[in-house]
Amino acid sequence: MKKNFIKGLFDNIFVVFVAVALFFAITSSSSADELSFAQISDAHYSPDKVNTSYRLNAESKSLLEDAITQVNLTPHIDFVVFTGDMINKPRKNDLLDFIKIANTLKKPWYAAFGNHDISIGGYLSKKKYTQILGENNKTLSKIKKPYYSFTPKQGYKVIILDTIIDDRITANGEIDSEQVKWLDKELSRSQKDVVLIFCHVPIIEPFKSSGHKLNNDEEVLKILSKYKNPIGVFSGHYHTTKIIPKDNILFVSTPSLVSYPNAFRIVKVLKCKDKVVFDVSFKETNLKNVQQTAKLMVFSASKYYGEDDDRNLKYTVKRK
Repeated sequence: MKKNFIKGLFDNIFVVFVAVALFFAITSSSSADELSFAQISDAHYSPDKVNTSYRLNAESKSLLEDAITQVNLTPHIDFVVFTGDMINKPRKNDLLDFIKIANTLKKPWYAAFGNHDISIGGYLSKKKYTQILGENNKTLSKIKKPYYSFTPKQGYKVIILDTIIDDRITANGEIDSEQVKWLDKELSRSQKDVVLIFCHVPIIEPFKSSGHKLNNDEEVLKILSKYKNPIGVFSGHYHTTKIIPKDNILFVSTPSLVSYPNAFRIVKVLKCKDKVVFDVSFKETNLKNVQQTAKLMVFSASKYYGEDDDRNLKYTVKRK
């Protein structure tokens, strides 16, 4: 009888132990803070009716609409960022058409400039482009500069950079000295946050291309490296699929909608007490016939499609 009593006592203690463990597991899980967003890059919207290069501009409207439909069907998206080259040629009517389609998104959307978006010495300057965006997208109505930041929720900071040179025709990028100082200040005051940076020209190249790189990439990288909080940097421009982890910073290059592999990103960020997990997903178009045509138009399809870890990756950064 004594043995039964002891056995029953241990059984009860075990049940209590399991219950307490489950309680703390649930509590820990529920305290995690999640943010989700879509990144769409290099849509190159165009009214062109004929494809004349590896960019299938004649399919740009259908591809953009497909990406937006997929995003709208994805649960728990907080916002969307277009990382440049929203339009293929800097024409006002093309921009207005693009905005009309983008406004079918069910979530707020933001934009960074691309080199195809701006006319050099023409009507569609950065100032005019920013004005048109603000007049037609209430999310951007208060934005007066081509670079800006916002707080999507507590504990997160989003920074939109302007990497576009507008005093000469070039595919290279640069972040001017005023903006570099501003970036440093934004990062300095956000050291307890998860920082998400969006730009057109990558800070770290996904592959070498002297005619496309950020001219002052080392300067900008040096500033980023000063800070030890989790940072994600999301870019386009190279039309390729690449993810480069570097300590507490995750550099993500996203392909173009109009050239192979005709894809975009869905990213979930899970912020826990001791870590942050970046869950980066690769989303292909549903227009498979278009994708197959685009694949035939590029010299090295595998280069743009990337490796498995370039398309889908979970990357954990320990919080200090």
